[in-house]
Amino acid sequence: MVLRAFPFVLIFSIFSLLLAGAKDDRLVLLGASYGKNVLAICEADGTVLWRHDTAGPQKGHAGHHDVHLLPSGNLLFHDSWVKTQEITLDEEVVWSYDSSQKGGNKGRKVDVHAFARLDNGNTVIVESGVGRIIHVNPSGKIVKKIPLGEGGRKKTRLMRILDNGNYLACAENPGVVTEYDGEGNIVWEYEIGTRVYGAVRLKNGNTMICSGSGNSVVEVSPDKEVVWKVEKTVPGTEIQLGWMTTLQELPNGNIVVGNCHAGEGQPQIFEITKDKRVVWEFDEWDLVGNGLACWQILEGEQAKLVREKLAK
Repeated sequence: MVLRAFPFVLIFSIFSLLLAGAKDDRLVLLGASYGKNVLAICEADGTVLWRHDTAGPQKGHAGHHDVHLLPSGNLLFHDSWVKTQEITLDEEVVWSYDSSQKGGNKGRKVDVHAFARLDNGNTVIVESGVGRIIHVNPSGKIVKKIPLGEGGRKKTRLMRILDNGNYLACAENPGVVTEYDGEGNIVWEYEIGTRVYGAVRLKNGNTMICSGSGNSVVEVSPDKEVVWKVEKTVPGTEIQLGWMTTLQELPNGNIVVGNCHAGEGQPQIFEITKDKRVVWEFDEWDLVGNGLACWQILEGEQAKLVREKLAK
């Protein structure tokens, strides 16, 4: 019996060590608002390695809804609803685009909640209100425009670019997740009915959705069947789901979930397995308070790059 059990015990021990190593390597890039107004890079245990204080809640400077580590080690972020910026870890702004002043938007109501950097150096910006996705080259010229759908779909939150080049965008009202092609045609859509915030396309082809005000995380098949769901509370834990925001699928298949506005004593981010076990929590109330909506988990080469830059 002992001999037969040994290989399993050994494999389990190795897996546990690898998992612990991944957590030790992990960094958390985050942007918090609602009075905290900080862009930061932390260890998995919350230790702050780098921080950049951003604009406060004055008019036009309401918070952070998206953030990305770029291949250069710079950060793509915003601290207002109209200006997208690239900043170095030396806190130098090396690129910016003001959606309220460019692209024919002067005098128009525009909010920016999502953006991404393409491999060709262009920046994709979702202009909510105006109702379009634009591609902006490094010199600030718009080189492509993709219209967003009607019926409330112009009031966006997060957008992610899919492997097929399409755009997966979340619209707060009427609460839909929409996949657009490069011309703005709707190729897939799921109405969740709440003020939806974030969604990603999983490796298995399903779509995982953070429902915003719905206090839930929902996995939906291409045929729009709900195949996995956590709602209100995480089973077997004391974690209460607040305003569900950013999410990320890890290489191990686990999902990291943003739990904004859940209140003190609740994790602002947690990692959950597909059998609904929470294996990591990030609870740094003093740093981010109740307003951590956007973040990115950095592991492997990304974490290594940041550590090397911060060591210089």
